[in-house]
Amino acid sequence: MTVDLLITTYNRPDALEAVLVSVLQQTQLPQRVIVADDGSGEATAALVRRYQAIFPVELLHAWQEDSGFRAAASRNRGLALVKSSYVIIIDGDMLLDPHFIADHLHFAQPGHFIQGGRTMLTEEKTKALLAHPEQPQAFRFLEPGVEFRLEKKLTAFRSLNLAKWTLKELRNKRKVRSCNMSFYMEDVRKVNGFNNEFVGWGREDSEFVERLNHAGVKGNLLKFAALGYHLYHKEETRAALPQNDKLLQNTIDQRLVACKHGLADFLN
Repeated sequence: MTVDLLITTYNRPDALEAVLVSVLQQTQLPQRVIVADDGSGEATAALVRRYQAIFPVELLHAWQEDSGFRAAASRNRGLALVKSSYVIIIDGDMLLDPHFIADHLHFAQPGHFIQGGRTMLTEEKTKALLAHPEQPQAFRFLEPGVEFRLEKKLTAFRSLNLAKWTLKELRNKRKVRSCNMSFYMEDVRKVNGFNNEFVGWGREDSEFVERLNHAGVKGNLLKFAALGYHLYHKEETRAALPQNDKLLQNTIDQRLVACKHGLADFLN
């Protein structure tokens, strides 16, 4: 099975570079890497061009005009470039364990998507890493600066056996985080991708998952594998949550499967 990797980003080229370097360290590379850019400036474009020259697989840049936080539309622009049967979506500040791609493929299961976890890095650790984003990183279990919550530190231990034993259906929708997810593209197309009507931070990933569930696609919550290390950043404003909550609730109430404005808006 072939896989593409989609990385969302916005005006954080140092973090994106660190992520791209972690992609280069993968034991199994994706067929292509797609940077879904929500309107970044020239520094990000220049970074992508520089890495396109050295990347061993196709590296694409899907850019849209900066008109506010439009993560849903940005992801759809990237998804429109996917050619593989499977896609992994991460944020542009998620450094990947070397087995990240291989782990997602190992646990891929038809009729399901994967919700992976994240291990938060402290502000101090993040600053140190981004001082030299071009340098490959290797994180050790229980390393200082890697998480501060004990239960999250424990799940930063990679074990395929533990991952298999603890794999369970995603029932708590509050655990939906698009910073580490993977899907079969046939399922993504079935629901028309993300809903472009979401503008501003919040709920676009939860609404997407609701429609997948309505289409009969279940989520698997994966721990102890597909490890991602989330660089520190300040939280986005929650100003758009009221309107986005209404969109989410409408999808739940109407049991919608496909959104009106989604992936199809960007397909030729």
